[in-house]
Amino acid sequence: MQIIRDRLRLSYAQKLSLIAAIPLVVAVAAIAALVAHEARATAEREIEALEERLIEAKKDELRNYVTQARNGFAHIYGLASPNDQEAKERVAQILAAMIYGKDGFFFVYDYDGTNLVSPRQTEFINRNWEGLTDSSGTPVVDEFIRLARQGAGWHSFMWQKPSTGEEAMMIAYVVGLQDWQWAVGTGVFIDDILATVAMARAEVEARVQRTFFYIGAIVLAALLIVFVSGMLLNIRERRLADAKLKELTQRVFDAQEEERGRVARELHDGISQILVGVRYALDNTRRRLERGDDEGARAPLDKGIENLGTAITEVRRISRDLRPGVLDDLGLGPALKSLTDDFRERTGIETEFSTVVFRNRLDQDSKIALYRIAQEALTNIERHSGATHVSIDLRGHKRGATMRIADNGRGLRSRSGEFSAGIGLRNMQERIEQLDGTLRILSSRGAQSGTVIEASLPLSHLLSPQEEPTRKRKAGT
Repeated sequence: MQIIRDRLRLSYAQKLSLIAAIPLVVAVAAIAALVAHEARATAEREIEALEERLIEAKKDELRNYVTQARNGFAHIYGLASPNDQEAKERVAQILAAMIYGKDGFFFVYDYDGTNLVSPRQTEFINRNWEGLTDSSGTPVVDEFIRLARQGAGWHSFMWQKPSTGEEAMMIAYVVGLQDWQWAVGTGVFIDDILATVAMARAEVEARVQRTFFYIGAIVLAALLIVFVSGMLLNIRERRLADAKLKELTQRVFDAQEEERGRVARELHDGISQILVGVRYALDNTRRRLERGDDEGARAPLDKGIENLGTAITEVRRISRDLRPGVLDDLGLGPALKSLTDDFRERTGIETEFSTVVFRNRLDQDSKIALYRIAQEALTNIERHSGATHVSIDLRGHKRGATMRIADNGRGLRSRSGEFSAGIGLRNMQERIEQLDGTLRILSSRGAQSGTVIEASLPLSHLLSPQEEPTRKRKAGT
């Protein structure tokens, strides 16, 4: 089970590909749904228009049939009285003989609902069909009589086809012979129209499905392209990241070795020699005391005490360079003030430090980063710039915090318009980038020479006022 979970766990690159693919799939699905909806709506309008035209053609055909029938018996009906039974029989015979096609015929019902003419379905003749409904419950004969009383009208209902015995939709046109109280009409089956409409709808649905298939194929191809491109890009980026990681690891090792070498040199060249002097002074004092020369022992003893104090001072300096305690106790402003004072005393370069009331609002990582950048910058100024004046300005503002270091030295060497980045500058850049900040380096060579290093941190690295007491209590514990 664990193996299955491990196999199903997505890598970072796969998650990125999935995140990139989901919006594409959602967008294409929405487009496909919209296209399908619009295609169906357009096709449905066209099909309804086609159905309406076909039905109107059938209705025109029915009107012609009824007009021909009325013309055929008009000379009889026009001269007959309401009770002329012979005239009624002659008209009924004429209508019974007027059949057309496989299923076309005329029917006659009196206003009481009795069928008088039905040549293709003779079982209906002379029977009362008042209240007759079709299979769906639609009134048939009652509606014929109602339309006939009104003069004429159309009615749609289900009726059995004489040729097949199966039910189909029929449209009938009925007129009323008011003198005789007859409902005379004929109908036409529209199952062929319905079949044509159904075929049209099926064709539309098939086209929509083909469209979905084509869109799906295009999306699949696009996803494959995105996936392959993402994998190739991921492989390339991973190789670059591995190379950068190796380079960074080597630079970390080099920085560690350089720092160890510096500390070792300071211990050997400074403290070690001072301690050797202290030991020599103490040995000299011991020998003089053994000879009973108390007065002579005082001078080497004082010298040893003096050298021991110097050693303590050197140890404190080295410790402060490695990790200044004032940075944790008092904050970044006092730590930078102490750093500039020591730099001025050690190098003789005029150094100024200014800051606004900062209230120690930066988080710990930001304080360390800005302090190390200032330390690195002062080291570069001492070694390479030849400057006689240095200024450091630290201030917070509504966008975050900014530290500006400026000197009047000879400036940085540039190549093709870009400054050559040494290890120190790269360390500054990487420190500030880890905190989502920016590092700007402005330098010029000539009469108005000098270098300005400006490190800015975003507002997210400033502590809110509610966090300050907590930090202070932690610092005091």
